[in-house]
Amino acid sequence: MDQARPNIAAGDHKGYMEYALERARLSPPASTKFCVGAVLVDVNKNEILSTGYSLELPRDSLGDPGSTHAEQCCFIKVAQKHGLPEERISEVLPENTVLYTTMEPCNKRLSGNRTCVERILRLNGAIKVVYVGIKEPEIFVGENEGRKRLEDAGVIVKMVEGMQDRILKVSTTGHEAKTN
Repeated sequence: MDQARPNIAAGDHKGYMEYALERARLSPPASTKFCVGAVLVDVNKNEILSTGYSLELPRDSLGDPGSTHAEQCCFIKVAQKHGLPEERISEVLPENTVLYTTMEPCNKRLSGNRTCVERILRLNGAIKVVYVGIKEPEIFVGENEGRKRLEDAGVIVKMVEGMQDRILKVSTTGHEAKTN
């Protein structure tokens, strides 16, 4: 399913974010989206459960309209591995599962697809902590209130500092300024 897993020390948030950034680099660049990477981790075993990146899986995966986001791809892979619908993966996620994502989870989608915040929240507390590389730039949907919505629901959102410039550069690949 995923390539060989890196050996990342337990609690190495930058290491996991680096791996999420590697995933983001696999996303096809386009001026109409961000290149985002995500990693789902069982903290108790220090084990990567799933990875994903923007557009990794086909459009309209599992009946949702539009393109696939990184977090969504992580969740779909877990669902497929266990033969469950995505909304039931909380039944198989380990007790201490965290999500690393290079960009703040979306709270609004222009495609009509379920947002990544909704996907996290419908897991009913299965993901208690989300580590984020950067806040979503206000390019497509204005201010993203994903972090606030997650925190209001009791999910801890922590920024992984020191990588913002590199993450922003990868995230906006394909957004190069247009000349007339």
